[in-house]
Amino acid sequence: MKKIFSTIVAIAIFSTLSIAQNRTLPSVDVKTLEGSNININTIENDGNPIVISFWATWCKPCKKELNNIAEVYEDWQDETNVKLVAISIDNARSMAKVAPYVNASDWDYEVYIDPNGDLKRAMGVSTVPHTFLLNSKKEIVWQHKGYVDGDEEELLEQIEKLAK
Repeated sequence: MKKIFSTIVAIAIFSTLSIAQNRTLPSVDVKTLEGSNININTIENDGNPIVISFWATWCKPCKKELNNIAEVYEDWQDETNVKLVAISIDNARSMAKVAPYVNASDWDYEVYIDPNGDLKRAMGVSTVPHTFLLNSKKEIVWQHKGYVDGDEEELLEQIEKLAK
């Protein structure tokens, strides 16, 4: 009985440690729209909140979310100094569609491509859209999967809490 209890305690401690280790932004390379590599961990925002939004050109809810945020993004920046980074999970076949879509959408976001899914895997993203909010230490403090109209209001509330 003691052995079983010890095993359960060890598993609980181990899983807590691995969760804690996954709570910060990983050191993974992604591609710029021009095709060069950048480590996502080098993203900075002077200690202000960072939103990382995983999306894809084939994902209608993703595009709707990012387009809706684009309409209010300038106000969000004025109010909270937030930075939004959009990470496309389009693969090698569809990644050529990313830059034209972004340019046509007139987004003021930094946009990167994760064609091999390395960042997606490192952050535990299984479906898109998947949005993360990072604090000044690049720790994940909030996340949300999926999108319905109005979800951006919840995101803004979380950003405002961090910006205070």
